[in-house]
Amino acid sequence: MAEHLGSCLCGTVHFKVEGEFDSFYLCHCQHCKKDTGSAHAASLFSQSAKLSWLSGADAVTSFTLPGTRHSKSFCKFCGSALPNTQAAGVLIVPAGSLDTEVSILPTAHIFSSSKANWEKTSEEVPTFEGLPE
Repeated sequence: MAEHLGSCLCGTVHFKVEGEFDSFYLCHCQHCKKDTGSAHAASLFSQSAKLSWLSGADAVTSFTLPGTRHSKSFCKFCGSALPNTQAAGVLIVPAGSLDTEVSILPTAHIFSSSKANWEKTSEEVPTFEGLPE
């Protein structure tokens, strides 16, 4: 059985996910762009994996956008995205919250009609391994 470890940016929250991920979606919807502050959310989904909070469970808070199914869990101290269990029977894990490697590749881009116009040209801009000098 696969085991993944993760944490928040400030280190208050640590968690373990035991089991396999079913899918890995890069979501470009307006809600995901807004709550990540980025071009898309990168989320792993599982209907069978089990989540355990190893530390900082009391620092985890959640928000559901009224009138939608859009929900997000995060550390109340640093704001880092954390696993969410608000959708019945589905564990959603932000890929960037994991400290261990993920073997599954993205399954698909979803809500691609909402892609940010600046993302469509991202492969054409210079690439640096760190901060440019």
